[in-house]
Formats: sequence, C-alpha cells, structure tokens
Amino acid sequence: MKSNVKMKDLAEKLGVSNVTISKALNDKEGVSDELKYKIKKLADDMGYRVNTLAKSMKEGISYNIGVIIAERFTGGFESFYLQFHKNISTLLETHNYYGILQVLSEDDEENLVIPKVYYENKVDGFIVLGQVSKDYIESLQNIEVPVVFLDFYDEHENIDTIITDSFYSAYELTNYLISNGHKNIAYVGNIYATSSIQDRFLGYYKSLLEHRIKINYDYVISDRNQKGKFIDFELPDVLPTAFVCNCDQVAYNLIRKIQSLGFKVPEECSIVGFDNDIYATISEPKITTVQVDIIGMAETAVNAILEKVKDQDKKYGRILVKARIIYRDSVKNISAE
Repeated sequence: MKSNVKMKDLAEKLGVSNVTISKALNDKEGVSDELKYKIKKLADDMGYRVNTLAKSMKEGISYNIGVIIAERFTGGFESFYLQFHKNISTLLETHNYYGILQVLSEDDEENLVIPKVYYENKVDGFIVLGQVSKDYIESLQNIEVPVVFLDFYDEHENIDTIITDSFYSAYELTNYLISNGHKNIAYVGNIYATSSIQDRFLGYYKSLLEHRIKINYDYVISDRNQKGKFIDFELPDVLPTAFVCNCDQVAYNLIRKIQSLGFKVPEECSIVGFDNDIYATISEPKITTVQVDIIGMAETAVNAILEKVKDQDKKYGRILVKARIIYRDSVKNISAE
C-alpha cells in the first residue's frame, strides 16, 4: 500500500478527472452517490489521505472539532462519555476531521474558561458531552464557532442538543418492574444533578401514577452531590422490593451495597440500571438496563456540528434518539408472592 497516494492516482485508476475525485471526497454536488462510493472505497483501499494542513490553509478552517467533557464525567475504568468520544472521533475522521478532547476542570467551568484551542483558532466548533452549568452554556453561546450539546438539555431553548429518550425508557423500565409484581419501588439518583436524571425520575414517576402507586419520597435516594461526586447511599429502614437506578454504575454500586448488608439480588431485591455500559455486565447478577444508542447519538451530533460549521445559522433544536431495554438477571418476578 502506498503512503503518498495522490488524487491523480485515484483518477487514473477509475478513468475520471481530478475534479470528479475532489468533488466526491468532499461530498460536493455533481457526482452520483454510486460513483462517490466507488471513489471513497478506492481511496480507503489505496491508503489515500487528505492533506488537511494544505486544505485548512486554503479554506481558512482547521478541520478540528473540540469535544468538551466535564472532568467529573471521566472517572471509572470505562467512562460512558469517553465511549461517546471514541465514536465521535471515529465518525469525524470519516469526514476528514479530527476530534480534540478537552477535559473541563471544575475550576474552569466555575470561572467560565473557554478551552484555549478556541482562542488559538484550532477548532471549527465544539461538541459538549454531558451537563455543564447554565453560566457555562451561556459563555459558549457567545463564542464565534458553533456548539452542539450532547446527552443533556436545560431551559436554554435556543441550543442544539441531542438526547436519549430517558423519560420513556425509565417509564418502560418501571412498568417492567410493576409487571413483575413490584409495588414498592425506589428511584436512585440526585434529581437536581442533571436533566437526564430528572427525566428518568419523571418516567419512573409517570409509571407509578398510571398504576395508582403513591410515591414514597423516602424511596427517592440520592447518589451524588451537587458537583456530581458519588456519595454513600442513605437507604430506608425498610428496603423496597425494587430500585430504578439512573445509570449502571450506580446500579452496580447499589448491588454491592445491598449484598454487603446481607440481602440477595434479585431474590430479595430487584435492581435495574441505565446506559448498558461495562458495569451492567461485570455485575453479579448482570443488570437489566437501557441500551443507549451511543453510535446513533454520536453520528447525529457529528452531522449537526459539521452542518453548522458550513452554515452557522443552521438550527436543530432538541433531537431525541430512541433507546431499548436489555433484559438480564437482576429482576425477580414476585407476582406469585
């Protein structure tokens, strides 16, 4: 495989002009979808790489997108948001772009510090992964490159954001527990921490309302403080028969806590999670959870930010991506009991 393949090599191989090759590789009009596919496949097979530096100097853009993740979301041995970042970076590369990871410290968020790659003109836009403060959102709205937010929303109606269907998925999870005979069901998550946790709580609450089950606020259990750091669970004196957890890491931690107190999961206590990340499968028992469409959300975010780079007046509003339940071993049917 050549390391210095040029456009003219592709053109000669397919018997087309350099202009046709250029249009196809840059997704310009004037080339059929079938021919674009052939050209892109040949370019990949032959090891062709776009000279992004020359292209950047010519067009006045960097071909980089900054991916901002608050530091509090980067913990654990396989962060949910770092999985998002991997998918975003891979998808960006298919468009000849690169993702530059920017970990946002607590101090920088509080002091409204925009990543220095912005001031150095090294990025054409930002994708923000995970919830940041209202003030930080407003500071990002005042910069001169487009921004897309991923996996949260808030009262700012004019931001473009991609979210999973947390409300309906948590509603379905709770319905599943109720169909298995559970009526004393707790919710685990600080409902003031993120929009995702709030939406999952509201889905849980809607299910209780529809089944005429009165909510017990002793069963609304916090999992983290206002800065997003996990805290020890304060469990009620009488445990519910089931818990809806806002994410799999919390469900994993809760299972270990419950087991350390001498209770069996799911024999004495059923637990469900959300995200379908690594914690759902390393747990014993494995956790029934919600599969978030990380690839679909990442693809939507990448397409949106690149379109906004071309046209900064482009607006998307709030885009909802569906999720689905993955049934495993952490729920017991107690209907007969």
